[in-house]
Amino acid sequence: MTNQTRLASTGELESIFQRELATDRWAATETAYALAVRHRDLGDWPASREWVEQCLRLLEGFPGETEEQVATTRMSVGGVSLPTYLHAGVVEARFGDLS
Repeated sequence: MTNQTRLASTGELESIFQRELATDRWAATETAYALAVRHRDLGDWPASREWVEQCLRLLEGFPGETEEQVATTRMSVGGVSLPTYLHAGVVEARFGDLS
């Protein structure tokens, strides 16, 4: 587990994502969002776009009709703040041309 007082590296987040993908797809979706943010903040646009796309693909597998269904379960992942609600509209609004 990463120390929440510092930003996790993209490598650390990718390891977390792989573990979560096998055990908790919603957590993996949140981590994919965090990876998209970290790569964007580092100026790695191609990697950010890949993680945006991964996040959107994962979101397709979840219902999204109510706030409860799209509410994030954590406030942050690896030091990256998550939105209160995570759905395609939020991802597209936050990443614009990258989505």
